[in-house]
Amino acid sequence: MAGSVNSGGEMTNAQLFQQMALLRWLSSQTDDDRMILAAVTGVQVGRELLNRFTGQEKVDAYKRECILSISEFLRQNPRASQANINAEVEKRVLVFAAQVKALETASIF
Repeated sequence: MAGSVNSGGEMTNAQLFQQMALLRWLSSQTDDDRMILAAVTGVQVGRELLNRFTGQEKVDAYKRECILSISEFLRQNPRASQANINAEVEKRVLVFAAQVKALETASIF
């Protein structure tokens, strides 16, 4: 998810900008700072909605997973025949394709 805390526990850039805008507005409560907070929050919400509609982050994650699983197979099977490698790659690509296809029917919320 685009607005999620990253794996290291830190805020994403979008979250940091939003928190900075919120802190600024909380300390001043001016209309200008409220408008900045609203704009930053609006951009973050828009980005998250776009990601949910397109599913691009999930597709990218599935692609990385596919590539990593193929490379792990090659690492664990350095003497695999070309036929075995081709079969494994085909299997992993089919799994990737099925995962992407499943996104078409998944709920966005």
